[in-house]
Amino acid sequence: MTKERLIPLIVASALFMENMDSTVIATSLPAIAANIGTSPLTLKLAITSYLLSLAVFIPASGWTADRFGARSVFSIAIVVFMIGSIGCALSQSVTHFVIARIVQGLGGAMMTPVGRLVLVRSIDKAGLVNAMAWMSIPALIGPVIGPPLGGFITTYASWHWIFLINIPIGCVGIFLAQRYIDPIRSENPERFDLMGLILAGVGLAGIAFGLSVAGLNLLPWQIVTALLSVGTVSMVLYLIHAKRTASPVLDFSLMRFPTLRAAIIGGFLFRLGIGALPFLLPLLMQTGFGLSPFQSGLVTFGSAVGAMGMKTLATRIIRAFGFRNVMTVNAIVSSVFLAVCALFTISTPLTLILLILVVGGFFRSLEFTAINTVAFAEVEAPQLSRATTLTAVAQQLSISAGVAIGAFSVESTMVWRGMTELSAGDFAPAFLVVALISATSAWFFWQMPADAGNEISGRKAVEIASRKGEKKGAEHAAAKAASETTEDTRDQRLG
Repeated sequence: MTKERLIPLIVASALFMENMDSTVIATSLPAIAANIGTSPLTLKLAITSYLLSLAVFIPASGWTADRFGARSVFSIAIVVFMIGSIGCALSQSVTHFVIARIVQGLGGAMMTPVGRLVLVRSIDKAGLVNAMAWMSIPALIGPVIGPPLGGFITTYASWHWIFLINIPIGCVGIFLAQRYIDPIRSENPERFDLMGLILAGVGLAGIAFGLSVAGLNLLPWQIVTALLSVGTVSMVLYLIHAKRTASPVLDFSLMRFPTLRAAIIGGFLFRLGIGALPFLLPLLMQTGFGLSPFQSGLVTFGSAVGAMGMKTLATRIIRAFGFRNVMTVNAIVSSVFLAVCALFTISTPLTLILLILVVGGFFRSLEFTAINTVAFAEVEAPQLSRATTLTAVAQQLSISAGVAIGAFSVESTMVWRGMTELSAGDFAPAFLVVALISATSAWFFWQMPADAGNEISGRKAVEIASRKGEKKGAEHAAAKAASETTEDTRDQRLG
């Protein structure tokens, strides 16, 4: 297996483990809560503490990779995540469980951005699209396989195995990383920005945590407002601090690159809408249609099937049409498939729902591949670690915001309809709202230069070949016209 395919799959094994773990726990919360003697609502702290840990430690991932080497940090992050997983499986109380989830969050905060850094430093830009496509498959499968797997394990085995299955996956990932990934590190690591880490960590934690619980009725609105306010103020202070620092933990000056700016802002909006789908769809299937968690998970697995079908075509599509055209048009197409979910009713055939999810999953996966790749089109090697950190932060915030907006839309619909219990009719406006938000990302993608990412996609080579073909065709046409003119002159003379 070539390096262009092997390294993405190594990185994807860690992302698969993290993404699956984040979704599988939601299905099993009632069983875990009953076993350790608490309520499912209280155990929601396990989810929010994980998000908090991610938000706090992600800004430090870039500097850590530069200082100690991306391969070493990536492997250690998997070890930390595995330790947290074992801690979750052995938990006997809410306190133990929350602490273990915080440890998992520390590992996850390093795995995702550092894993992407390993990829962009190990693969030539010409092969980056294909590498990102391969990396995205297991990462996309994780969230959709999580709910049915969690329901199956909880029903037929024990919830402890939800966390213990991470151990063999992690061990394989560490072995392959140490064997096949080069030990790349920065020769001149920058000075660590401790004050920036504190301000950015508090800011991101407040915003991400506040958004993740907004609309879910987990905390009083006053506390949610306070969290968002503290987070916003802290981020403003960080922005002031970053302008005075030579090496900030979050380097917003990189937004000067049009491709990175489009990937972060447009990608945030696109992920915000699409990120609400794994939250809204299972809830609709289970609460609105009365399906079991296992049945619901099998239906939503259609998105992963579509994503797998994309991996062989992404490179060809982007090379043929270019990043800007593909990302602009495909953002709208993906949003349309998201909006179609608003038409699902209890009488809609499951086969039709599955078909829509499969096709929609193809287009969503194509967009994710393009966004993740074009972000690094203009970034030079010394700036890669800061770019991966910035994109990871934007991605984390977009997921939290997507769930918050989806939940708020459902709650608002219930209030407007005067309903006290959730029903299938409460979900349609939420799907339309998040689809509209995703569609607005197309404007930011269209702002990229027409030749954005041509060096990565190979589009330039296609255009050169096309121009050569046109030139040859023009020469052939000119020669043919000259020949016909000569023949006409000769015919006239003979006449």
